[in-house]
Amino acid sequence: MKSPVAKRSVVINGHKTSVSLEDAFWSAAKEIAAERGLTLSELIAMVDHDRGERGNLSSALRLFVLARYRGEPALAGSQQQEPPHREAKPATP
Repeated sequence: MKSPVAKRSVVINGHKTSVSLEDAFWSAAKEIAAERGLTLSELIAMVDHDRGERGNLSSALRLFVLARYRGEPALAGSQQQEPPHREAKPATP
């Protein structure tokens, strides 16, 4: 039986690493990269940079794709701005 997870090698900042994702996440990441005019490796490098030392890269990519499709504020080097903070309304007596 074929595993639903595909392991692929990518080059991030000059070093080769492997990332394991389900095919649906690979497809979504490719679409997001194309929308941003990036290669898949460039997008993965941005996600890698933004995650810092938290979690593993595969998990960070899954969360990045999920956030994108939920319409949450963009991550990974996005040029989009965060939504403005709303001012608290005074309590009515």
